[in-house]
Amino acid sequence: MNQIKRNTPRKKSIQVGRGGKRGKTSGRGHKGQHQHGGHGIRPDIRDLIKKLPKLRGRGKHGNTSIQTKPEVVNVSTLDTLFNVGDVVSPNTLFEKKLVKRQGGKIPAVKILGNGELSKKLSIENCIVSAPARAKIEAAGGAIVVDSK
Repeated sequence: MNQIKRNTPRKKSIQVGRGGKRGKTSGRGHKGQHQHGGHGIRPDIRDLIKKLPKLRGRGKHGNTSIQTKPEVVNVSTLDTLFNVGDVVSPNTLFEKKLVKRQGGKIPAVKILGNGELSKKLSIENCIVSAPARAKIEAAGGAIVVDSK
């Protein structure tokens, strides 16, 4: 039993700031509260932050939404670029270069009611505003929502 040895030798952790191998101040600077561990100087800005509880923890860009906004297309652009009976979807709008990719994906599309529509179109998988819905249905078109 007295001849058994460890596979790995014991490693002693180096104590910093108590004399020892680094010499003199041991990398801790000089006198005062900086040389001791466990606490530091309380930042002055903390008092200011505590007085503004609504803004605490929000960060630099706290008011921006994490949701991606849909791309906007007006009814008048649909009237000029599509023929009678065509299907309008995010994919067809991407092919006609009205919508750009966001993060490698084709984004959601919202159709707004600016302008006039004189053609019968079928709208698929798009968000449609109330004025745009009225103009599409008045022209004889249909709005199809794909439930996934």
